[in-house]
Amino acid sequence: MRIGIDIDGCLSDITRFVLDFGTKFCYENNIKFNLKEDEYDESKALGISNENTEKFWNQYLVYYATKYPVREFAAEVINKLKENNEIYIITARNEEGLPKEAYGYMQKIVKTWLENQKIQYDGIIFTKGSKLPYCLENKIDLMIEDAPKNVIEISQKIPVLCFDNPYNKNVEGKNIIRVYSWYDVLSKL
Repeated sequence: MRIGIDIDGCLSDITRFVLDFGTKFCYENNIKFNLKEDEYDESKALGISNENTEKFWNQYLVYYATKYPVREFAAEVINKLKENNEIYIITARNEEGLPKEAYGYMQKIVKTWLENQKIQYDGIIFTKGSKLPYCLENKIDLMIEDAPKNVIEISQKIPVLCFDNPYNKNVEGKNIIRVYSWYDVLSKL
């Protein structure tokens, strides 16, 4: 089986990162914030302007992309899955909107981070826009995803393990199976 795995929200806990580092950023810059953890968009999750969200990512994106750890047991479970399956990392991390010190390096940063986190994979796909065409083109049999729009769209064609996050609690439907941890992923496969 070919399994596609998203990074942000599945391999890493982006909700925790945005809440922890976002509130730190707001506090240190005297920016009022209003937390809404059930929002996918960082501006809405922090209740701050798009301009301040851009400043936040300019300050913390390189740290997040290079040093923020994977979720507990992600590498362990993926390595078990890789014994009998092909693993494809399918990520929307691309060069758009990057801080100048990261521009032109995102693919290398992602590959180095995966290596440092001991995530084994057969291929990596950097997407722009909808992930569905990339899944179909690469004959992905199952996708592990968290973004509500992607989960709904991909599930119309292939099964999706929806990695539970506050912002996707209401996402349900045919071909959508909710998972709560990496060992839950393993148990449901």
